[in-house]
Amino acid sequence: MDIAKIVNLQKRFFNSNATKDLNLRIENLKKLKLILKENEEKLYTSIYTDFKKSKFETYLTELSIIYRELNDAIRNLKKWSKQKRVRTNLANLPAKSYIIPEPLGTVLVISAWNYPYQLALIPTISALAAGNTVVIKPSEIPKNTSKILAEIINSNFNSNYLTVIEGGVKITTELLKEKWDKIFFTGSTSVGKIIYQAAAESLTPVTLELGGKSPTFVLADCNIKITAKRIVWAKFLNAGQTCIAPDYLLVEEKIKDQLLLALKKEIENAYPNIKEVQENYVQIINEQNFNRLEKLIPNQKVYHGGQTNNENRSIAPTLLHNINFEDSIMEDEIFGPILPVIAFENLDDVINKIKEKEKPLSLYVYSKNKNIIRKILNEISFGSGAINESIVQISNPNLPFGGVGASGIGSYNSKAGFDTFTHYKSILHKTTWLEPNIKYTPFTEFKMRILKFILE
Repeated sequence: MDIAKIVNLQKRFFNSNATKDLNLRIENLKKLKLILKENEEKLYTSIYTDFKKSKFETYLTELSIIYRELNDAIRNLKKWSKQKRVRTNLANLPAKSYIIPEPLGTVLVISAWNYPYQLALIPTISALAAGNTVVIKPSEIPKNTSKILAEIINSNFNSNYLTVIEGGVKITTELLKEKWDKIFFTGSTSVGKIIYQAAAESLTPVTLELGGKSPTFVLADCNIKITAKRIVWAKFLNAGQTCIAPDYLLVEEKIKDQLLLALKKEIENAYPNIKEVQENYVQIINEQNFNRLEKLIPNQKVYHGGQTNNENRSIAPTLLHNINFEDSIMEDEIFGPILPVIAFENLDDVINKIKEKEKPLSLYVYSKNKNIIRKILNEISFGSGAINESIVQISNPNLPFGGVGASGIGSYNSKAGFDTFTHYKSILHKTTWLEPNIKYTPFTEFKMRILKFILE
């Protein structure tokens, strides 16, 4: 595969100005939606082969979000792309000022394996809506979903506009040698650093959607039953292989036992026979991740679960208790169905512990106390979050999604995604019927007084 040729053809096509046509953008977004609809059964089959992920969960966590993003872009693209008039200051009158949205150019989207459709196509939709050309490099780990994405996109779109290039580290390395106008990467912080370093060579702007240990505060005044139900759903969805899943719980000591019991009951209700991979519980993606997660489980601290099955790469939803910040499981993001529970008595102490670590991608608070909620939100820096809920913030198109610090750079989601792949060009448009002499020589005291009056 001649990667350089594909990139050069995309640059040439972009420079023809064809992608700036709004009608072309809208038609291609509609086309993308149509081919996804036509190939839904293939998409379901491919992801089931990789993950044992059900149609229901695939639709809920992948396709429904993609369709929403497409509908939102198609409906709002003309409004987003409008030239915006802004106020002209006194010093520049008579004139008008405005901002023109323009696409960045040729974009590389490198996606992660855990939500292979969503994480490849959501930024792609934003990039196409903004008027760019796109190369998608899907994760090679779920090989069947990578293959079906390449099949349906490459057979329906010209490669000089939108194409999928499959492959592993070698292909990614080759892609990073090219000069892009934007790189969008979703994955681990360690790989994000490599992407960032490669992009810096050519001053290519990047958006990095990374990860981190996302804390969940559970305060004594919460609704324990609903809290347990929502946490179990959010944590064990996709078998915990979700970047914004609750990574660990910080539970007020006085309700620790009640909450653990409620979490256990909810797990038993949701996953009654975990010995086999079920229709509502997916596999761990591969043997490497299965082995990593299995080693993370400290048997002496298992409150519930802990069973593993290496034949079908299944790990039961697992609750850990008597955990503290010094335990090995608290060192890195878990990214699996293991939920440590840390009890606390002093809120300030645990807030300070979190602030000593890298900034998390997400944070959640279960409480009715507005003062405590405000305190946590104000004192801890994180990418996105929710109150009395977990992970669903990503489903609101009006909320930009992204990390901060080690958990990411930049954001996307609906209009925020359009902005990520857009340059806003500022224009001052001046008239020629009047030209005050104040800025020209000779510079006099009188002109200085006028300048001070105007500018200060």
